[in-house]
Amino acid sequence: MIRVLLADDQMLIRSGIRSLLDSEDDIEVVAEAADGQQAIALAVEHRPDIALVDIQMPVLDGIEATRQIVADRRLAGVRVVILTNYGLDEYIFRALRAGASGFLLKDTHPAELLQALRVAERGDALLSPAVTRRLISEFVARPPDVLPAAGMESLTNREREVVALVAHGLNNDEIAETMVLSPTTAKTHVSRAMTKLGARDRAQLVVFAYQSGLVSPRDPTPPTSGTR
Repeated sequence: MIRVLLADDQMLIRSGIRSLLDSEDDIEVVAEAADGQQAIALAVEHRPDIALVDIQMPVLDGIEATRQIVADRRLAGVRVVILTNYGLDEYIFRALRAGASGFLLKDTHPAELLQALRVAERGDALLSPAVTRRLISEFVARPPDVLPAAGMESLTNREREVVALVAHGLNNDEIAETMVLSPTTAKTHVSRAMTKLGARDRAQLVVFAYQSGLVSPRDPTPPTSGTR
């Protein structure tokens, strides 16, 4: 069961999302917050798997709420996904720097929202390859707030290859297909790379890959079986 905290100051938005999520057998809304401060308190109380957090909220905005949730060791298992009316703008860059695992536009198709929650809960790639490249190409052009604790030189050649594929937006199954590995082995390589680099999640691993120069926004996306 995926346990979700909704944080949005608009009751109508919360109600609509809750109705959608409550219709699913594997998703449960455990709490609703109308501002960032409530979101933090309810995250501590309920320890959800995912916090869906709006950017613009009273008392404490979504970005600061994200920063505090990510910084709280008690909430290490909570993944923050930002909800926004905006596209690839300063809000998104600030949200990633604050520790968000991904973001969704509020006009996202309901089926895509449900799929995104399931993807985020298992720690897989949340953004599509095209969106990832656009987002990161803008993000890495700005002064970073966080750099990897260890350089890419700490990775094996196989781990570097896996990180590059993660940076292109491939999930574990696609990485396994591309590299002719089992999904379990691909997942193990991703986990080891995250540990060595001190990456909080796959979103941060993508940022590290671009910041280090391992991959470039101009690099072509490696083919998978569906595109060969």
